[in-house]
Amino acid sequence: MGALSHIRVLDLTRVLAGPWCAQTLADLGADVIKIERPEVGDDTRHWGPPYLKTPDGEDTREAAYYLAANRNKRLVTVDIASPEGQRIVRELAAQSDVVLENYKVGQLKKYGLDYESLKAVKPDIVYCSVTGFGQTGPYAHRAGYDFIIQGIGGFMSITGERDGQPGGGPQKAGVAISDLMTGMYATVGVLAALSHRDRTGEGQYIDMALLDVQVAMLANMNTNFLASGKPPVRWGNAHPNIVPYQTFQTSDGWIIVAVGNDGQFRKFVEAGGRSDLADDPRFAVNPSRVRNRDVLVPILAEMVRSKGKHEWLAALEAAGVPCGPINDLGEVFDDPQVVARGMQIDLPHPSGGDVKLVASPIKMSATPVEARVHPPVFGEHTAKVLAELLGYDVRRIDALRERKVI
Repeated sequence: MGALSHIRVLDLTRVLAGPWCAQTLADLGADVIKIERPEVGDDTRHWGPPYLKTPDGEDTREAAYYLAANRNKRLVTVDIASPEGQRIVRELAAQSDVVLENYKVGQLKKYGLDYESLKAVKPDIVYCSVTGFGQTGPYAHRAGYDFIIQGIGGFMSITGERDGQPGGGPQKAGVAISDLMTGMYATVGVLAALSHRDRTGEGQYIDMALLDVQVAMLANMNTNFLASGKPPVRWGNAHPNIVPYQTFQTSDGWIIVAVGNDGQFRKFVEAGGRSDLADDPRFAVNPSRVRNRDVLVPILAEMVRSKGKHEWLAALEAAGVPCGPINDLGEVFDDPQVVARGMQIDLPHPSGGDVKLVASPIKMSATPVEARVHPPVFGEHTAKVLAELLGYDVRRIDALRERKVI
């Protein structure tokens, strides 16, 4: 039994931030019922290729993007713009502990599915809204897109190669980082609200904004600015205060070298046959290396190019110099540590084969996280959920389907 096997979540979210929260709760054992629009579904169902393939190698209709954030859920298709659909959602909310939604500010109120409306049918409901900018403030009614949030929230001002360097300028992250982090913060908020409800019987409203999260997650970069009044700048793969602490290109790939002290620097250059650099007063101690980085780094770059990636990693690990490869995802999933930790999982899928997914990173001893079922195919659980939870009979369900309510 999962830690949250006693919890039911009504998931009115789509795309990534909200579904990521819902999937995390589902991984922890919650019964998550995802609501999608009839005929259309979650936007990410259409964000392909790539798609999951059948055993014969043919594309299914299951986009890889959708598969990333929707395992362990049950799927019900409901048209919430219709009065009958709204009634179904309210009836499901009355039997749920948590409601997640990521509609525009105020949009669900006109459907009677806002917090106050659902609180009337389930007084202790925990209701979490995820938006780009939150429920208040001058930007509240703007649509929020991760890429834009990364820019507004400062992330791109500290990410990318230094201005004036080849390839210099702002860069976004390679994944939708503000979406994902908002999903994780939303999970924490929901769990805290459930704990409060367990003690007091009181539900509550949670207002999550991508911009708030993007600002908050800059961590020490925020406090660097607040302490100094000087906005941090981009350093690419280098470090503003430690040299060498960056990427280097070998003869056949890239590695990371993270020299944290002068002893490690000596071991690094000794491994490259350049022990003289550790005795050079310009480079002997870190403050000098920082001041003279423009002289030192080209020398080190030439040194590193003299050997291959695996030769360097073996030599530096033996010498106790922190280092690592820069893997592509093929190398990641072949990495023996990733394999040992069980980070790839295969689940049976209605397509006739298996769907390959990434496991939850949460490892729990008493209530282990479990990947129970594949991301649902479109409309997969509609009839079963309506019959099981709401007592609808076959005739009623068929009538709703005929009217395209479900």
